[in-house]
Amino acid sequence: MPVITQATQTLDRLAIPYRLFTHVSPPVSLQEAARERGQDPCQVVRSILFRHSGDSFVLVLMAGPGQISWKRVRAHLGITRLSLADEAEVRRVTGCEIGTVNPFSLPAGTRVLADVHVFAPLEISIGSGQRGTAIILETVSLRQALPGVEVADLAAG
Repeated sequence: MPVITQATQTLDRLAIPYRLFTHVSPPVSLQEAARERGQDPCQVVRSILFRHSGDSFVLVLMAGPGQISWKRVRAHLGITRLSLADEAEVRRVTGCEIGTVNPFSLPAGTRVLADVHVFAPLEISIGSGQRGTAIILETVSLRQALPGVEVADLAAG
């Protein structure tokens, strides 16, 4: 049975090419996920939701094991306070569980920031909205699917 999520429906509607990869069992680490997908860990893009300014949210895309510099995210947004969204907020805002989040079907007005390293490889994988299944697509297609993405150096170190 094919996997259909909000993300795949959005990509289909936009005519963005992608393929799905379903793990035999959900991977327990980023390295395991990359290995099973035939990718380098830097090709696995993590989608992390942050809360700021009351009930406003921003999704940050980070490549592989890279760590997000909260200072750089705050500076980019022009804010002083930022916190990770909790599990209930992630589910409410994205419609996804933690570990399956993606930027393709967020509520209107939700900003998406991407670290510059996300676009370095030719191909990446990202959450599909369903545990154990990833969306694999070219980075040029990722940019096409996210016309409003804000790209900046957001990596710590």
